[in-house]
Amino acid sequence: MSVYLDVIWLLNLCFDSLLLWLTAIMLKRNIVFWRIIAGAFIGSLLVLFMFTPFSLYAQQPFIKLLFSFFIVYTAFGFKRFRYFLENVFTFYFATFMVGGGLIAIHYFLQNEVHVSSGVMTTYSMGAGDPVSWLFVLVGFPILWFFSRKRIEGIREKKLRFDSIVDVLLTFDGTHIPLKGLIDSGNQLYDPMTKTPVMIVEIDKVKAIFPERLLTMMSARNFAWLDDEYLGKWSCRLRLIPYRAVGKEQQFLVAVRPDRIMICYENEWIEVQKGLVGLNEASLSADGEYQCIVHPKMVQTGKRLTAS
Repeated sequence: MSVYLDVIWLLNLCFDSLLLWLTAIMLKRNIVFWRIIAGAFIGSLLVLFMFTPFSLYAQQPFIKLLFSFFIVYTAFGFKRFRYFLENVFTFYFATFMVGGGLIAIHYFLQNEVHVSSGVMTTYSMGAGDPVSWLFVLVGFPILWFFSRKRIEGIREKKLRFDSIVDVLLTFDGTHIPLKGLIDSGNQLYDPMTKTPVMIVEIDKVKAIFPERLLTMMSARNFAWLDDEYLGKWSCRLRLIPYRAVGKEQQFLVAVRPDRIMICYENEWIEVQKGLVGLNEASLSADGEYQCIVHPKMVQTGKRLTAS
């Protein structure tokens, strides 16, 4: 069997480069491509040593660990010990993630059951079942791209959850707990009083409203302004003008609650001045939050004790 050492070395150089690149993405390190290539080159030397009289030493776990230290040091440098260890562990994690994915897909595609003349036989190649270089060449970039997208997705979700807070609305003694997203893009104010407006899914609060009022709001009937039957609700309600991209000016129905409480950074904040805009559509497709908190409410609210 012919062994093309130059091809094996080049593949390892490319794979190590991609793994170091993935490590930099996971840790948000500055990517210096010449350092990535230099680190990958050091890693590829281990393959060359496997075909020399030093192969016995190159197979030792300590030597492999030492090589990984040199690889990471070359690619990312050394600022402090914790920084260096974080780089090493993440490099191993990226390697295990992509390599483990390749092995999992390989065995998933294997067919170890054969039916012949009505007789079913099973077989297994065992741990020595070879993975073709073509499979690795095609599967590795796909898994690398998949891993990168998943990491970016997890990071985006983490950032989103870092901005999600507990919200407690109070109407006539009825408390409504919600999950809220603090969104700097929400710059909605009552034009008359300059009161910030929090946007809430109407389905989460409609239980407190009279059926007559819900019917009017659904039909865009603003007759509640002069409806004596609605009593206290008519003085709580506001019409907030807003303009969406590509649409004409519209109006959002807002209501003034008795109290707005926001739990931010493990501390409750009481909003002194705020309105709740009622939105008919769902704000989060996967239900992560039910309202969009105006950032001004968090900035100007009265901070209470942790209790």
